[in-house]
Amino acid sequence: MIIRRFTSDAHGLRPVSRVNCPLMSEESKGRAREFQVAGEETGSRLDLFLGEKLACSRGEVRRMLRSGLVRLDGKTVGERAKGAILSAGQHLELKDDRPASALEARPSPESPLSILAQGSGWLALDKPAGTPVHPLSEAERDSLLNALIARVPEIQGVGEGGLRSGVVHRLDLDTSGVILFATEENRWQQLREAFKTHAVDKRYRALVSGTLAGQGTQSLWLRVAQHRPAVVRVVEPDTAGAFLTRLSWSCLETFDAASLLEVQLETGFLHQVRATLAHMGHPVLGDTLYGEPSASPPARQTLHAASLEWGEIRARSEDPPDFAALLTSLRERNF
Repeated sequence: MIIRRFTSDAHGLRPVSRVNCPLMSEESKGRAREFQVAGEETGSRLDLFLGEKLACSRGEVRRMLRSGLVRLDGKTVGERAKGAILSAGQHLELKDDRPASALEARPSPESPLSILAQGSGWLALDKPAGTPVHPLSEAERDSLLNALIARVPEIQGVGEGGLRSGVVHRLDLDTSGVILFATEENRWQQLREAFKTHAVDKRYRALVSGTLAGQGTQSLWLRVAQHRPAVVRVVEPDTAGAFLTRLSWSCLETFDAASLLEVQLETGFLHQVRATLAHMGHPVLGDTLYGEPSASPPARQTLHAASLEWGEIRARSEDPPDFAALLTSLRERNF
């Protein structure tokens, strides 16, 4: 329930002027606005729940809903959801209503940063598995971009700007390895064009299920079937949103029930390597989204961006400790 405060004057009781909704106030910009429904809050209406948490009117909450700023359990909900009855454990998230380019990634000097190579207007970083490339809100400070801005503040505003400043391409959260940033606008434009025209040589190392000897190429039409969490599917060529993808692979080593591959991307698409290898019947080990359940899976998908080359840019990332340890274990089982 929203509690309204009143004061009295010669004309009787009147509402006290209320401070603007914190979601819209300048001092709140970039703050994490996430709420978990507690047990005693079970049965609350969504609009009343948010109104009380944010000290907003129901009208302001409805505006947020109409603007697509409210997510319930990971899904964006509209104004029709204003009367939804909430249950304990449900999660509500409020998006920042400013354009992405108006946001700024906060510097995080305490975060580690490993530079693999650098040159005029660019940096190649070694991305650990589990570290995001860039933040999704100003409140986040654990991404590579946060660490990079603390060392190279002039990257702020390069390229797409905002929370994607300097970002040339992306890697999945649990994929490790080489990731490229541009520190100058002209270089960002050049690199984006190079990626768009598939001129960049990107190679991955992947540990996959089963024996896949030899080498080959695989072309597939992929489509983003779901957002947040993202899922792609293999589709027919005439499907709306279908994109033709292509990669080549070669087997570096085989084990009892797994193979080590080098994968070269000829196109770039969300989850392309993972979805393609799964479609071939050899999902990446530890890939819980596209792979088969396993009794003792690796802690994350064993996909590593090992190298990247274009022009004078050359960067290589060695196998991270978890990848190397699994590789050693697979080799030992073969003896």
